[in-house]
Amino acid sequence: MALINPHINFNGNAEEAFNFYKSVFGGEFVKVMRFKDFASADFQVAEHEANKIMHIALPIGKNVLMANDVPEILGKTNENENRSKISISAESKAEADHLFNGLSEGGQIEMPISDSPWGSYFGMFRDKYGIEWMVDFDSNYKGKI
Repeated sequence: MALINPHINFNGNAEEAFNFYKSVFGGEFVKVMRFKDFASADFQVAEHEANKIMHIALPIGKNVLMANDVPEILGKTNENENRSKISISAESKAEADHLFNGLSEGGQIEMPISDSPWGSYFGMFRDKYGIEWMVDFDSNYKGKI
């Protein structure tokens, strides 16, 4: 079965955000590449963007959360965009609480985590980096959608 691996664009704080995500999910980065690692005559990198993240990857279960910083030449990422959310299917209520509480710290809670009208344990928020998340635990699915 195919896996879906979310990829997030940041405006220069991808490394900070991913260190925060790593503190909640655990694990280690499998890849961290900076713009300076690819600098050449054909791919010139401004000095102030050299240490920004070109690619970072954090495995979470069987999936990988990935990101990059958007170079200034491409414009800013709209941090108020709300067309998509990252959905996490927890394997227990305790895990759902841990992820919800950890990731929402410093962010805006849209829907506190609690028993939902549709029968799952669910919550929704925008984290302190502007990324939108949904956390769900449904004992009928045992953490799997």
